[in-house]
Amino acid sequence: MIFRTVEDADLIARARKGDVEAFNHLVSRWEKRVYNYLLRLTSRSEDSMDLAQDVFLKAWQNIRKLDDATRFGPWLFRIAHNEAYSMFRKRRPDTDIGDPEFADRAIAPGASPDVTIAVEAALGRLSSEQREAVVLKVYQGFKFEEMAEILGCPVSTIKSRVYSAMELMKAELAPATGRGMR
Repeated sequence: MIFRTVEDADLIARARKGDVEAFNHLVSRWEKRVYNYLLRLTSRSEDSMDLAQDVFLKAWQNIRKLDDATRFGPWLFRIAHNEAYSMFRKRRPDTDIGDPEFADRAIAPGASPDVTIAVEAALGRLSSEQREAVVLKVYQGFKFEEMAEILGCPVSTIKSRVYSAMELMKAELAPATGRGMR
């Protein structure tokens, strides 16, 4: 990961000077993570692809404004967050953020389809703020401080969202025979 950060910093420095090829390398490194994040927020592949393109276009247009190249990931995901929520505001009347498409998503390598569906369903029952916090922490691997930067709220709020979401998911995913017994 350290080498990737160093390489990203070099690519960012080159992109700031107008090197399109360097920026294309950044896109190829980050596009899958950004797309997966957006897919978990929007639940629609087409929307996620469109939003990812918008995210990278805005990143290219604003790369010179990025103060610290080591903060590229959180900066990029903040753009993705803003783009997704901008789309939600525009579509508010006809968009249900909590209606995930489960069909073709894998939770973990080797996870059974039943487990995958159960976890996706549990994620779908979380509030949008809790779901986004879990996605950033569990699926994207961000630190709490980075998540606070992405979401624009205090670390304590992020921790609260993650821990309460995990408790809800734990209760949701507990086997039916084990529920309510301690």
